[in-house]
Formats: sequence, C-alpha cells, structure tokens
Amino acid sequence: MSSSAPAKAPAPEQPGSGPAHSALDRFFRISERGSTLSREVRGGLATFFAMAYIIVLNPIILGSAKDMYGHQLDNGQLVTATALTAALTTLLMGVIGNVPIALAAGLGVNSVVALQLAPRMSWPDAMGMVVLAGFVVMLLVATGLRERVMNAVPYGLRKAISIGIGLFIMLIGLVDAGFVSRIPDAAQTTVPLQLGGDGHLGGWPVLVFVVGVLLTFALIVRKVSGAILISIVVMTVVAVIIEAVAEVPSWGLTAPKWPGNPVASPDFGLVGQVSLFGGFEKVGLLTGVLFVFTVLLSCFFDAMGTIMGVSDEAKLTDAQGQMPGINKVLFVDGLAVAAGGASSSSATTAFVESTAGVGEGARTGLANVVTGGLFAAALFLTPVATMVPSQAATPALVAVGFLILAGSVKEIDWADYTIAIPAFVTMLMMPFTYSITNGIGMGFVTFAVLRLAAGRGREVPAAMYAVAAVFAFYYLMPALGLT
Repeated sequence: MSSSAPAKAPAPEQPGSGPAHSALDRFFRISERGSTLSREVRGGLATFFAMAYIIVLNPIILGSAKDMYGHQLDNGQLVTATALTAALTTLLMGVIGNVPIALAAGLGVNSVVALQLAPRMSWPDAMGMVVLAGFVVMLLVATGLRERVMNAVPYGLRKAISIGIGLFIMLIGLVDAGFVSRIPDAAQTTVPLQLGGDGHLGGWPVLVFVVGVLLTFALIVRKVSGAILISIVVMTVVAVIIEAVAEVPSWGLTAPKWPGNPVASPDFGLVGQVSLFGGFEKVGLLTGVLFVFTVLLSCFFDAMGTIMGVSDEAKLTDAQGQMPGINKVLFVDGLAVAAGGASSSSATTAFVESTAGVGEGARTGLANVVTGGLFAAALFLTPVATMVPSQAATPALVAVGFLILAGSVKEIDWADYTIAIPAFVTMLMMPFTYSITNGIGMGFVTFAVLRLAAGRGREVPAAMYAVAAVFAFYYLMPALGLT
C-alpha cells in the first residue's frame, strides 16, 4: 500500500449538471451522494493515474527475488498478474462495496513475499500463504472479529507498523537502484551498507534515480496529481535516451529500450500457480503460521486505516465516524488479498491514492469501474511497462516511504513510553533487520513487557499477550534447539 495527501473536494456543480435518475444513477446512488457522472469519471481517471505506478513497481520487487530453488518470476507475467488483479478487485469493490476505493498489489506486503517467504520455499508455496491470509481476513469479517482484532493492537503500535513498512520500502528502493549497496563480507567491516557500489555515486543509472527522487518530491510539493506516475514516465524517457546515446554497462533488472511492438497479448502464465500448504512443509508449522500472520498484519491495519480515511474524506461516514455497509467493503478487501496470491501478484489491498479520485469529486463505486477498466486496458501494454528500469521506478518507493511516515508519525503518543518505545522498536527493526516480521514481533513483545513493568498489565488485551507469547517462543526456538 502507498500514501498521498488527501485533496480537497471540488466545489459543487451547478444544479442540473448531475445525472438523471437512471438505473445507473440508482444503482450507484450517484445523485443521493451529491455527485455527478462527470465527477465519477474524473475521479476514476485521477485515481488510476495516481496509482498506476504499481504496474511497474510490483514486478520489479517480486521479479528481483528468487525462491529457495533459485527460480525468478517472469517480469511480463507479473505485469499481467498485477494489472489483472487490480482490475478485477477494483471493479468488485465498486460494484459490491459502492465506494471509490481502488485496490492493487500492496507495497510492503510484496516485500514480505519476495524477501521473507520466497527464499524459504517455492513461489507457489509463498503465494499460497498469501491466499491463506486472505481466507483468514474473510473469516474475521464473516464472524465480526476483524474490528475486534483491530482494537486489540494499540493505535500507536498500528501506526508504527505502517511507518516501519514505509522505512523498509524506502531502503528497498535505495538498494534496488544501486544508490546504496552491501559491503562485501571480505571487507571485514561492521558497516553493512555503503554509498553506491564502491563508496561513491557514479554512472548514468544512479543519476537517473537521484534526479527521479528529486523530481518526484518536487511534484509532490507542488501538489501535482499523479506525481509518482509522472516521475516514472519522465525518467523512463530520460533513461531510454541515455541508453540510446551513451555506453551504459548495466541497468540491472531491465534495460530501457523501446519495444518493437508496444502492444501485446497478456501472459496469464502465473495465474493459479499456488500451493496452499506446501510452505508449511518447508518451514514448519509455527514459522508458517507466523508468515501467514505477518502477511495478514501487513494488509490488515493499512487497509482498515485506508478504507476509513478515504471514506471519511468522501463524506461516506456517519456522525459516529462509522461507514454504513463497511462489512461488504472489508470482505472485498479480504477477497482481494486471496486473489492477489492466486494470481501470483502478491496480496492486493486498498490504496490511499484513491483520495486523488475523491478530490476530483468521486463518491461512489462508479469511479472504481472507470479505474478498473483502465487497469484492464493496461493488460495489453505489457511491453511498455516492462521497459521501465528500476532506477526510474524506485524513486516512487522513497516517496511512498516518506508519505507513509509523514502521515503516521504524528499519530503516536511519544509521551507514553510504554507505547513510544515499542513503536520505536517496531519501525526501526523492520529496515535494520530487513524483515517486517521481526519489526512486528519485537514491537509486540516489547509492548507487553513494558506494560507489565509499568504496572499496567491489565490494559493489555489477552489477544496481544497471546501474539507476543507466540513471537517470543519463535525467537527462542534456536536456543531451545527447535529449528
């Protein structure tokens, strides 16, 4: 998932400019919510252009990783899987949930799949765990437990999880672009990372990345809609020109060359390549459960916050801040997680970039129909999407990391050390250990211990104690000789 600042709603259009009370209007309740057909179309377009970068970024993150057998996912197939799942789930959210909240592969959880799950098992095993996490989300919604589980984790710790994911995403962007690199073990140094490949920045690809970061932030400061996508497009053009006129030894994963035919049939080769329980055979029951739990948490809280934030911005909540019919929205969100695993595009979740569409006036699911239709059209532009080098796309990871942090860090109560310290541990352990699982686990354990130490143990829900105990046991397994 990613983040952007909500845009202000436009001024009301003149009476008579809205749609007639047609079947379409009645189905989506367009007039009832004070919107018009033109607003919904504009909103759908704005949301797509604000989040279309995921078609490029998700294949780069997943395609750069290898499973335990050394297998890598095909970049073209990943583009197809990402666009297909975004199209279907966004359409479902529009038709079933009737809200202008688009969905696509979540940034953060795809890193969990690529860097934590896949290296320990096969790709179908890893995607199977994503499907299982989606099933759990749907079960929690069906039983009414999702909102109760939400309340078990303190608000500040939930925000820390988002921040930690943002910092982790930023570090991945820096590493994938070659801006920082791992110092070889032969160097015998305690410093794990260095600037560039040899302690200095050099080469055209890194220059493209640096200029891309500055351009992205400049557009964000100027409040330009679709800033991230514009930056990716501009820097891809720059990279293509550089590749054509200069000698560039290597761009890494993708060389920026214009394809002979920009339109091609989508490749659905990854769809359905899933093994639901194969991963447990590779890593064991406890580790497998923790992996599923990590995917669940990575999707769970970000999606809940995004759904409520966008719906509030769109004035779809009541006086108590509750959104009528939210269970339909939450169920589609859980279905989207499972669908992402089933297509091998990683978990799909709600995108806060939907606020771009809300800012254009979108208030109903019709905007989602427009956004979903554009993702479907993108299925036939795979050659164009796969020509984008990581140095042109990864500035988005840095920008998204900042936006997540900026939107969440102020929400933590830093004066209460029993929440501030666990939040600190959570957000830093994710990038420093290159593991979202470690950040969540260490944060939960720290929170339970500190609340007990402060004599406030009764304030901790039983569910938090249970989760903290599972994580503590997980970390003690090597010492106990259980791994």
